[in-house]
Amino acid sequence: MASIQDRTVVTIDMPHHGQSAEPPSGWKIGDCADMLIEILDQLKLERVIAIGHFWGSMTILRAAVKQPDRFASVGLCNMPLEPGSRQKLLRYYLQASLLPFRSFYTGQAAKALFAPESLKAHPEFVEDLKTSMGRLSNRAVREVDLAVVINPDNGFEVLKKLQVPALALRGEKDYVPNPPNIQLVIVPGGYISPLEAPSQVQDFVQEVIKNE
Repeated sequence: MASIQDRTVVTIDMPHHGQSAEPPSGWKIGDCADMLIEILDQLKLERVIAIGHFWGSMTILRAAVKQPDRFASVGLCNMPLEPGSRQKLLRYYLQASLLPFRSFYTGQAAKALFAPESLKAHPEFVEDLKTSMGRLSNRAVREVDLAVVINPDNGFEVLKKLQVPALALRGEKDYVPNPPNIQLVIVPGGYISPLEAPSQVQDFVQEVIKNE
């Protein structure tokens, strides 16, 4: 963000993140898109460039489909697209059973999120993840997993409706699929590209701004 000198930058804490209050139970990814639009309304921002990672990119995509004239361009980093499945639900229940063992749970999550090379070069990533995850209740982790990872709507179908200029980014060892029909930048690392490939992500941000 520090590299963006000629724009007003607004950052948003997603539910269960930062200083956001705990949302009501049962929320879905579509509610996050409505939240983003409501924030833009309250700030009286009629047209924006929006860039998000993971859950943020999923939110931006859905908000941009709802209000395409609101978005000059969008940057979609490490964005999951696959809808929920029985396999995902089974994996959710297995993972949820490990939540009482938070340190072990987070260590396993780190192996899934970061490329092995990233963890070898930056062992502090695991401890940082344990610190941030330690702030979340078990309920919060379960709700995020259900709404964002296990039961999102079909991102491929949502993407077909996008009419806004868009760029996408994913890591070489990322588990998310390539988004179809969008210019894609592939960077070193896994799923947490802003930490694993910061300079490349910074270049990507500048390209999204130019793409408006």
